[in-house]
Amino acid sequence: MRVMILAAGRGERMRPLSDEIPKPLLEVAGKPLVVLTVERLVEAGFVELVVNLGWRGRQIREYLDDGSRWGASISYSDEGGRPIGTGAGIVRVLPQLGPGPFAVISADLRTDFPFERLRRAAVREAHLVLVPNPDHNPGGDFTLKDGSLLRAGPDRLTYSGIGVFSPAAFRPVIAGAASLAPYLDRACSRGAATGEVYHGMCDNVGTPAQLAAARDRATRTSGPAGRRPGP
Repeated sequence: MRVMILAAGRGERMRPLSDEIPKPLLEVAGKPLVVLTVERLVEAGFVELVVNLGWRGRQIREYLDDGSRWGASISYSDEGGRPIGTGAGIVRVLPQLGPGPFAVISADLRTDFPFERLRRAAVREAHLVLVPNPDHNPGGDFTLKDGSLLRAGPDRLTYSGIGVFSPAAFRPVIAGAASLAPYLDRACSRGAATGEVYHGMCDNVGTPAQLAAARDRATRTSGPAGRRPGP
């Protein structure tokens, strides 16, 4: 199974920290966020990775290079300076992701989710990892009923930024769709979307406050060696 790491966003909510350094290269526990993800993916046996690039993408490409220092093989999709959206970004790299199911993971996560579980997901079109609603998204995104993903309903949960998709979820391409949402809506309406709930650590690191919290958590769990000053 191949993995796409989403690293193209401008990181507006992370400004001013993301003005000069792309958000995936901001550090927690002494390592860039995207490296934490790459390392854990390789540990779980995922070595064929595709990284999409946007804002200051050259810095990310120069840092990760071909991925060989982590035992990975990394290819890139350079979307240029203007973001095209997650949905359009995935459609663009479908040939690089192969004919079977593939995982998509946000580059701004710090998580201990066991990525090896993604291989066991029975995917028709989409399978999402959901988490209890964080403070920044109290209303949630999806309801999970008997394993099926629904947009409407009670007890909504939040999409973590970790998912497995079939190429079928993006066929046909929805005209004008930039975000992932229309494709997920279509999969839900066809009964082709499933999910699971994860209650472990899954830090969304999208703002300076969330970055500070992730660094603090890393320091408390790993001791003084986990401390890293500034971006």
